[in-house]
Amino acid sequence: MAVSFHARSNSVPSLQHPQAAYVDEQLIRLRSSEVVSSSSSSSIYQRLSNLQDLYDSLDKMIRLSITNQALSQDQIEKLIDGSLMILDLCNVAKDALSQMKEGLKEIQSILRRKRGDLSAEVRKYFATRKSLKKSFQKVLKKLRVGQNKESTNKSLVVFGETEGVTISLFESLFSFMSGSKACGKWSLVSKLMSQNKATCEAEANEFTKVDSLFQSEKSLKMEDVQMLESCIQDLEDGIESLSKSMIKYRVSLLNIF
Repeated sequence: MAVSFHARSNSVPSLQHPQAAYVDEQLIRLRSSEVVSSSSSSSIYQRLSNLQDLYDSLDKMIRLSITNQALSQDQIEKLIDGSLMILDLCNVAKDALSQMKEGLKEIQSILRRKRGDLSAEVRKYFATRKSLKKSFQKVLKKLRVGQNKESTNKSLVVFGETEGVTISLFESLFSFMSGSKACGKWSLVSKLMSQNKATCEAEANEFTKVDSLFQSEKSLKMEDVQMLESCIQDLEDGIESLSKSMIKYRVSLLNIF
């Protein structure tokens, strides 16, 4: 797909900037990663990193005078609203990861001291995960209702597609964090691919692996908990970097007025 920016005057010809072509390439890369990415923290982190790069490129693109001419005030306001929604998603994810990490620290403390009520802390951790899963479901339900319909205006296509891959990534992230199957009802990609149910059920990630170990406390080791804590830290770092890029992007949109 070639991204074109059409100025408001019909007398001005369709123009294309190299930065727009570069954004196209990044979108293609992100859409490809949706299909081939595995259920692991490293694949989610890589998608977060790619998404950060995409918003950095969009930030540069909207500073171009040709972009300013192509976007109406109403369109800019929609993009600003969309950027706020994505920042809210980042905050939801960061808060959830922080809550889970806090629970893991309590469990690690008991394992390290070899005294304390491990079963009680594990139950608290699972209760937190269950509560967060319900929160994720509510957030995603609102997203699907409020998501912008695909625009026929070529000047907005690239922004609409970016919002689409962003929401898809957060669906994957929330599914990953809650331990839901990768091909469950949350995944947009699963609707496009007929995956074998047994294959989906067999998939596991860092969260589900530790969940299984928590259910049989006798086999639980400190390094297992530390592995999940490291995974959470990587995701927190990725989301924090994305948040910073989103803030810059949002400021650039606000500065168009």
